[in-house]
Order: sequence, then C-alpha cells, then structure tokens
Amino acid sequence: RNGQMSRDEIEEYLCSVFHLKQVLWLDHGYLAGDDTDSHVDTLARLCSPDTIAYVQCTDTQDEHYEALHQMEEQLKTFRTLNGNPYRLLALPMVDKIEEEGERLPATYANFLIMNDAVLYPTYRQPENDQRAKEVLQEAFPEYEIVGIDCRALIKQHGSLHCVTMQYPAGVLK
Repeated sequence: RNGQMSRDEIEEYLCSVFHLKQVLWLDHGYLAGDDTDSHVDTLARLCSPDTIAYVQCTDTQDEHYEALHQMEEQLKTFRTLNGNPYRLLALPMVDKIEEEGERLPATYANFLIMNDAVLYPTYRQPENDQRAKEVLQEAFPEYEIVGIDCRALIKQHGSLHCVTMQYPAGVLK
C-alpha cells in the first residue's frame, strides 16, 4: 500500500514531514475479518510516551495466537526515546464473533481518545469487556473510560477509531 518506497524511504519521509524522532515498525499481527490488512489501530496503540496497549491472544488454539504472540514479542523489544522499554498493557482478545460464517474483526484496541474520555468498543462479553475497561483505565488514569456496544460496527468491519478517523480533530473537541 506504500507504492514503491522502501521502508527506509518511508521512515525518512515520515520523520521529515512530521518531525518525528523515531518510527517503530510492527512486523507481526493479524485480525481475522479485517479488511484493512491489519492496520495498527486494531492491534496496538500508543497511549502515552511510554505506554502501549495491545491485543493479546492467550488461546493457543485461536487462529490469531501465533501472529499476536510474535507481535507481543516484538513490542517487548521496542524502546522509548530514552532507551527504556515501553510499559505494555495487554488488552484481551475478543471471543470469536461470526456473521454468516465469517469471523468479524472485533478488537478492544480500536478505542477513541477524546477530551476527558476514552470510548472503547464492547461486544456483550462481560468478562472481556470489563477487563478491557480495566486495562484502558490503567493506560489513561485521568480519563473516564466509556464502553460503546460495537457489534453493529464490526459487521461493517470497523469500530470506534475507524468510524471517527475522517473527522478533523477540532470537530471532536
């Protein structure tokens, strides 16, 4: 999706245009049913300069296990600008949700940060929904964490962050 640019060229471009000091690349991660080819907002999210929340799959029988385990191991190698490891907060893997035989891309990583609240997707899975809320509260201690039922959104292969990303930041403030 990046045309003919090499990884080095992409990184150089991003650093020059956005004045970045560091670009971190995730080489692993996968979410079944995701029509974006596993965009990062479905897998891992930077919550603060030293904290990353990410989707963790602990079920070795789940189709996501290997790719998400590799992603987790790669995240452990990431370092902040100060050279310290990131504080990694594991979001639970949503139990399988299917529609017409297709697994839908349900993920807790597709949350939306706004004003004094973080809106996070829920899926009527009380234990997972509650655990995701607890993890996000740890990541964002000064924010109100509000769950939004996103089962209708994932039928369209998206969630909260996806459906709001086209709005200019000023509109959400």
